[in-house]
Amino acid sequence: MSYMSQEGYDKLIAELKRLEGVERPKASAAIAEARDKGDLSENSEYEAAKEAQAHLESKINQLKQAITEAKIVDTSRLSTDSVQILSKVEMTNLANKARMTYTIVSESEANLKEGKISITTPIAQGLLNHKVGDEVEVQIPRGTIRLRIEKITIG
Repeated sequence: MSYMSQEGYDKLIAELKRLEGVERPKASAAIAEARDKGDLSENSEYEAAKEAQAHLESKINQLKQAITEAKIVDTSRLSTDSVQILSKVEMTNLANKARMTYTIVSESEANLKEGKISITTPIAQGLLNHKVGDEVEVQIPRGTIRLRIEKITIG
């Protein structure tokens, strides 16, 4: 089971529809076009088109699996008492006083450019269940960082 926002779930549905409705027909057409070029045993275009179709089908199956396992979180029932999934956390890196803000989301919704980090990341794991004012030490690949939670809102 994967917890996610309604927005994240809607994006998965839209992507699945796009892949099935647009990309799948394109892949089939590419295979048909390559097949029409003759001898399949020496047709690299045909092999490439078949490989692209297999990759596409794999992605479609992964999306279907993610949608099946999705559990949409009712944000109206979330609390800002402690950090949890869909919490937007403002924090200070105590070593350099840098302020950061991240929203903790499911793996499929993670997008660092949008400030959304996966719940499975070391930072998210270190913040979970902590409250405003708590100082936490988080083990990251480059070592340990100390963070102070300044504010928790619902993302």
